[in-house]
Amino acid sequence: MSTQVSGNDMPSVYLEEEHELLRAQIRRFVDEEIKPHALQWEQDGMVPREVLQRMGQLGFLGIRYPAEYGGSDLNTLATVILAEELGRSTFSGVAITVLVHTDMASVHLFNGGSPTLRDRFMPDVVAGKKIVAVGVTEPGAGSDVKAIRTTACRDGDSYVLNGAKMFITNGVHANLYCIAAVTNPEARPSQRLSMLLVEKATPGFRVGRALDKHGWRSSDTAELLFEDCRVPAENLLGEEGHGFYAIMRNFQNERIVIGAMAMGEAQAAIEITLDWVTQRQAFGAPLWSKQAIRQRLAMLAAKVAAGRQLVYHSAWLVTKGIDATKEVSMVKAYCGELVNEVMYDCLQFHGGMGYMRESAIERMTRDARVQSIGGGTTEVMLEEVAKRMR
Repeated sequence: MSTQVSGNDMPSVYLEEEHELLRAQIRRFVDEEIKPHALQWEQDGMVPREVLQRMGQLGFLGIRYPAEYGGSDLNTLATVILAEELGRSTFSGVAITVLVHTDMASVHLFNGGSPTLRDRFMPDVVAGKKIVAVGVTEPGAGSDVKAIRTTACRDGDSYVLNGAKMFITNGVHANLYCIAAVTNPEARPSQRLSMLLVEKATPGFRVGRALDKHGWRSSDTAELLFEDCRVPAENLLGEEGHGFYAIMRNFQNERIVIGAMAMGEAQAAIEITLDWVTQRQAFGAPLWSKQAIRQRLAMLAAKVAAGRQLVYHSAWLVTKGIDATKEVSMVKAYCGELVNEVMYDCLQFHGGMGYMRESAIERMTRDARVQSIGGGTTEVMLEEVAKRMR
């Protein structure tokens, strides 16, 4: 059986017993080691690295990586379970810290790194001893990856990196950074970019500033600056000029993960709100006695159930090697908008308490806002769907 939504089990034909065993293990960790402490992490602006190492010890950071690096050799559906359960924690800053490391950044090292690079870094990445960030977004380039201006010029046995990256999750405290840069400005836009692995202590690289965010407060986010930063040529990830394709390939993975995380958040919000409206009295009766509230929550539960199955179906297509660009774009657009719809109504049904910082739903509403922005805005995703409708 899958997780509970408003008290009703919602099984999925896509999940195997191993997925549900993984779910139970992650949920137990969330209940015991995240929820009791994460309010302090919101204040600190980061998830303690010993917590990430504990997740590494339990195998959560290497779900889809090979056993030779300490991973579990599971599939995309297993990653969906991780993302969904972390979303259910109600602390999405914690969730995104983990998921950027596991499914948005380290994948560039694994997919594009030489055997030497992988052997050198992947065991520590899977163990949570080295945390990874990915630098694609810039002050003038977000969803339009071809607008990247950071450059990496080959000079002997090095690349000289110059430019800036913005809104980089894990950017303050990461150890490794997978950076997109222009290596051939004269090539076609899709062949200008390459990916480079930059270590934290590399001269010429620095964290420009930590960024103060509307939500995801327990996630460290930074501006990164590169000023004549000399990166060894062997730190090239994949082939030179193939960075755009690597980014696009991983966007598929990133968008499934964000969709799953959003549906976990939405499930938790509905459960919290159901508990509130069945206890809160108004005009002599619980709020649950009001038909408008009952039916609105019921419709939201139905939409979330549909969103979850869309996420699972898209992940299943990926496991079968089927092109799921259209379906994954639907996931990102639908789930990113839906989680905000859920949070809006759930906060509304909490009344004045929903507006208080001491309320979980207030924090969750702030956290959810970025779900329709990061990883590809809703508008960009709908264009991707539209292209494939004819």
